[in-house]
Amino acid sequence: MGTDGVNLAIVHDWLNQMGGAEDVLETLVDMFPSAPIYTSIYWRDGMPPEYRAWDIRTTWMDRLPGIYRRHQPYLPLYPLAFNRIDLSGYDVVLSNKSGFCHGVRTDGAVHICYCLTPTRYVWNFDAYAAREAIPAPLKAALRPLVALLRRWDYRAAQRVDHFIAISREVQARIRRYYGRDSVVIYPPVDTTRFRPTPRHDDYYLIVSRLVPYRRIDLAVRAFNQLGLPLVIAGDGRDREALEAIAGPTITFLGRVPDEDLPDLFARCRAYVLPGVEDFGIAPVQAQAAGRPVIAFGAGGALDTVIEGKTGAFFREPTPEALAAAVRAFNPDGVDPQDCVRNAARFDVEVFRQRMHQFVRDVLRGE
Repeated sequence: MGTDGVNLAIVHDWLNQMGGAEDVLETLVDMFPSAPIYTSIYWRDGMPPEYRAWDIRTTWMDRLPGIYRRHQPYLPLYPLAFNRIDLSGYDVVLSNKSGFCHGVRTDGAVHICYCLTPTRYVWNFDAYAAREAIPAPLKAALRPLVALLRRWDYRAAQRVDHFIAISREVQARIRRYYGRDSVVIYPPVDTTRFRPTPRHDDYYLIVSRLVPYRRIDLAVRAFNQLGLPLVIAGDGRDREALEAIAGPTITFLGRVPDEDLPDLFARCRAYVLPGVEDFGIAPVQAQAAGRPVIAFGAGGALDTVIEGKTGAFFREPTPEALAAAVRAFNPDGVDPQDCVRNAARFDVEVFRQRMHQFVRDVLRGE
């Protein structure tokens, strides 16, 4: 049994910003072009023009004031919205979840959840509140609501038929928070865009949104100590604060066009991943370009970087530990082709094949 002709629906949390979840969604839509996309909100003018050709179906939340630019204040309403979506008429429902979209009703349909992460601000509220600088009185007031959302999220997870995790880290969270087993299928990365170059420059590289949990501050402080060139591509609300602590060897490029990224990756001395990622696409892109990665030894990096072969880990989340790892690691001792071969494990075609096979197996009852 194939997947052609299967009556399949895709569910996505929200369509008002671009990120890794939207990269996955684009691949799923390409795989299942006739599938409608159910989502809470859709900011037509803020998303790529090609999305307008998709069959996107929104909830009543799409009409709420200001939600396209600030969807977080409405978080308590998403479970209500998704719980009202009845997809029981489909053969397969495929939810692409980091929030609440796995809460759709699927009686009679097989529900496969591609889990980017269990809902972060529900299960790790204290860390989220600290990162977002939520005042203590508001944090205390929100705790009963978070407890309700946690109970709802757990119950919704029990209605899912099959979980797929994006990494071993997320697989462990699914087990810890939901008590459910899952298989790992890594997210799609277009590795064919990237190629090694015969020579590289002397700069180290970060490509990231400049937000607190990415721990760019840790890298800035480490490279201030090292006095080595660090190039940071990307933008975000932390940029001004990061520039304020950055020394003269650190360069901020802002947002870099996608077409310029392959050259930027290929010419770096090594890529630096200072924070914990659920998966982390940029380290894979760096390896596809033949460059090694120096990463904090946790999260998705444990799946994507082979220690001693395509990169190195530092074990403590401190500038000193990162600086020591940079000093100890010799990028010239890494074979670029080892990096390229490792990155190929995460290519888009691998994702497509594994996802199609998973759906086929589910339809066969295997």
